[in-house]
Amino acid sequence: MTTPRDRSQARKGRGATFDPHNRFAPTLSEAVDDGWWQEEAPVRLATQVRDEPAKSALSWNHSPDLSFDRSLNPYRGCEHGCIYCYARPSHAYWDMSPGLDFETKLIARTGMVERLRDELDKPGYVCRPINLSGNTDCYQPLEAERGTTRALLELLLDTRHPVTLVTKSALILRDKALLAEMAEHRLVRVFVSLTSLDDDLKRTLEPRTAAPRTRLKVIRELSEAGIPVGTLISPVIPGLTDHELESLLEAGHDAGARTAAWMLLRLPHEVAPLFETWLNEHYPLRADKVMSLIRQCRGGEEYDARFGHRMRGEGVFAELLAQRFRTTCRRLGIGNRTEMGLDTRAFRAPHAQGDLFD
Repeated sequence: MTTPRDRSQARKGRGATFDPHNRFAPTLSEAVDDGWWQEEAPVRLATQVRDEPAKSALSWNHSPDLSFDRSLNPYRGCEHGCIYCYARPSHAYWDMSPGLDFETKLIARTGMVERLRDELDKPGYVCRPINLSGNTDCYQPLEAERGTTRALLELLLDTRHPVTLVTKSALILRDKALLAEMAEHRLVRVFVSLTSLDDDLKRTLEPRTAAPRTRLKVIRELSEAGIPVGTLISPVIPGLTDHELESLLEAGHDAGARTAAWMLLRLPHEVAPLFETWLNEHYPLRADKVMSLIRQCRGGEEYDARFGHRMRGEGVFAELLAQRFRTTCRRLGIGNRTEMGLDTRAFRAPHAQGDLFD
C-alpha cells in the first residue's frame, strides 16, 4: 500500500511541499496515516488574497548588515514561492504557516500611498533611500492587479524621494518609463536577483519567478533606458548553485549590471525544514552534501542569526565564496552595491508641493 509519505509532496507551481507548524500557535496538529482511505492532496493550489488596511507604510530596521534603514512592503506573503525565502517566517505573525500558506494566502495592504504621504509629511522626517521589497517582492504577480508599487513610485517621484528596488520579476518593465524619469533625478537604483542560470533548477527553486534569461533581459532593458541597475547573486547555495557564482556575475555584467552583491543562503526558523524537505524531494542525492556545507558555513548549525555573520557565513567555504566574488567583480569592473549615488537633497515633503500651487 502506498502511504502519503511515499508519494511526492510537490504541488505544481509551488515551492513548499508542506505547511510547517506556526510557532506562535498554542496547539499543534499533525496528520497521521491511520490506514484508512484519505483524499489526495490537490496537485494545484489556488492563490487567495485578502485586503488589510495599512496602519503605517514604512518599516524600520537598525541592522548593520543592511544598506537601508527603512522599507516599503505592499504585500505580505509572496506568490513567487522561492523555497529559501527568508521572509517566510513572518507569515506566522498573521496566523498562517510559512510553508504553502506563505505563497498561496497573500495579504494586499491597502491605503499604502496615503500612509506613506502622511509619514513623509511628518515634521523632522529625514530623507534617506527607501527600499522596496525589503521583505517580499513588490513586483510579484499580485502587483499586476493591484498596482500599489507603481502608485508608491509615483508618489516618491513627486516628492523627489530616492528608492532602491529588488525584484525577480519582469513586471518591473511595465514601469520602465517611470523609473527612467526617476533615474534622471538620481532617485532610483534597481537590483535584479539572479540565483541560477539553470532553467530546470529555477522551476522548483523559484517556481513563479521570471526565467533566468528573462531576468537578464530585464537588466538589459533597464540599463538601456538609463536606469542604474545591479545584480544581487542571492542566495548562494553551497553544493547547489555556488559553482555558478562567476557565470552569474558575468551574465549580469554582459546584460548591463554595473554593481553587484551576494548573500549566502539563510535558513531562519521554519525555512530550514522547508528547504531540507525540498532538497530531499528534488535533489535527494545532493541533500546530505548541501546541508553539510551549509552547517560548515554556520558554525555547525543550520543558521546563525548574528549580525555580521547571517549574510555571509563563516569558515573556509564561506571565505572562498567571498574571495571568488571579489576577484570576479574586480576582473569585470563591477562596483559595490553600496555605491548608490542617490540624491536625498531634492526631497520635498508632500505639503510643500501643494504650497507651490497656492
